[in-house]
Amino acid sequence: MLYHYYMKINTKHMLLAAFMAFLLPCVSAQVIVVKQDGNNIYLDTSEHNRQVAVGDTFKVILSQEKLTNPKTGKELGNINHYSAEGKITEVQELYAIGQLPEKENISVGQEVVISSHTLATQPQTAPATQTAPQTPKVTSNRKIYSYPVIDREIISAVKANITPAPGDEIAAIDSKGHLLLYTQDGSSLSQTADYQLPAGHKAITLSAKDIMDTRFAQLFVVVYNEPKQKISTLIFKADGHKLKKIDSVPYFVKEIGCGDDKDLYAQKPFINGAKPGDARELDHEWLRFTLDDDRLPTRGNWLTGVNYHEIQNDDDDNFVYTASNGSIKIRLSNGNYAESPALFATAPNRVKYKQDIISFYPSLQVYGPDGRATLAAVENVAKMGVLSEQFGQYGSSKIHFLTYENGILDVRETIDLNGVVYDTNCTARGILVPQVLSGGQSVLTEIYR
Repeated sequence: MLYHYYMKINTKHMLLAAFMAFLLPCVSAQVIVVKQDGNNIYLDTSEHNRQVAVGDTFKVILSQEKLTNPKTGKELGNINHYSAEGKITEVQELYAIGQLPEKENISVGQEVVISSHTLATQPQTAPATQTAPQTPKVTSNRKIYSYPVIDREIISAVKANITPAPGDEIAAIDSKGHLLLYTQDGSSLSQTADYQLPAGHKAITLSAKDIMDTRFAQLFVVVYNEPKQKISTLIFKADGHKLKKIDSVPYFVKEIGCGDDKDLYAQKPFINGAKPGDARELDHEWLRFTLDDDRLPTRGNWLTGVNYHEIQNDDDDNFVYTASNGSIKIRLSNGNYAESPALFATAPNRVKYKQDIISFYPSLQVYGPDGRATLAAVENVAKMGVLSEQFGQYGSSKIHFLTYENGILDVRETIDLNGVVYDTNCTARGILVPQVLSGGQSVLTEIYR
C-alpha cells in the first residue's frame, strides 16, 4: 500500500502510516536465507506470495529494533536494518540465488525482502543488465517505445522541434541541474548540448513551445532558488550546438495540452503561503514575454498537478486536479466532483519552502475527443518498508489511464514501469515518461495515445 502525506500531517495518521510501512515486509516477504557462498545468497522462495524473476532486487533484514512512542509507551512496530541491495541472478522452482555487491555477515534463517524491477516477459535464466533499454510491463494494448538508457537521473523531458535539424529533438533536465538536448541517431540518442543551471537552483519541470514565432520551440525550465526561496522560469533557445538563456520570468510555467494543441500557462508562486495563484497564458509580444488577461483558476494547485479539458461533455471545460490525499478529481459542470477510486499521484520532486514541504505532482495529462477524454496519471510506489514521504525512497511507478463515464472516474488501463517518475509531458503521439532507474540511470518511454 502506498502512503503519501504532507509533512504537516497529523500525528495520528503519521503513526499509522509508519506502523503499516514497517509491518509490511514482515507480513509479505516469506523469503528466508538458506545458504551463503561468498557474495551469493540462496533464498527459499517456496512460500513467497508472487513469482520471483531474474533482475529483482532484494535486501536481507540484518536486525530489527522496536519503534515505541516515548510519551505513551505504545509499540508501533519494528524498524528494519537492511543489508546492501542485491540482485536475483538465478531462479529455480523452490529457491532463488541472489548476489550482493560485497560479502556481508549473513546468517541462515534471516528474512529477505524482494522488490520486482523486471519485465513480465524477461527470460529468467540470465542476469539482468544495466545497459539495455528496459521496456515497461504492460496490462494494456497501447504501443510503447523506450529510448536507450541515459546515464543520468532525468526528472522531466519534452519532445519538440528545437533546432533546424530534421525531426524532433528531446530536451531533458536531470537531478543535478543539467539542461540537455538529444537527437535520435538510429537506435541511439546523441547528446548535442548541455547547459548547467546556476548553483542553488533546483529544477522542477520542463516545457517546450514556440511562442516567439521562430519555427523552433523555446525551452522553459522551472527552477526553485533554494537560497532565496523563490520560483522562476528560465527560458532557453538552441543556438547552434549550444543552449542559450534568453530570458526569465517570475512565474511557474507549465505546458497544458498535447502536440500542436499545447498552451503555456504561468502562475505566480506563493500567493497564499506555500500555495500559488491562478494561471494565465504566457505570450510573447513586443519582444518580451507577457501574460494575457484570461485567467485559469487552479484553486491553489501547482500547474504540474492540474489540467483543463471538456471531459464531461463538449460544452464546458472541466477542472482536473490532484487532491491532497493523492487521488484525481474532476470538477463537474454542476459544481460537484468525481473522484478516482484509488490513490495515484505521489511526488518525489519536492522542495522545502520556509516551514513547508512543497510537493510538485507529476503532470496530469488529458487528451481525446470532447466528452470522451482520457486521463493519464502517475503512481509512484514506495520502497517496501519505507514511508513514501522520505525523499527518494520510491521503488517503481505506474501510469494509469482513466475515463469518465456515467458519473464515475474509473481506471481502464495500467502500465507498470521499472523506475520512478518525477514528471510527464504530452507529445503529438503519446505521453513521454522519464523513468529514473536504480543506479542513477534513466529510460525515456513514449506511451502512444
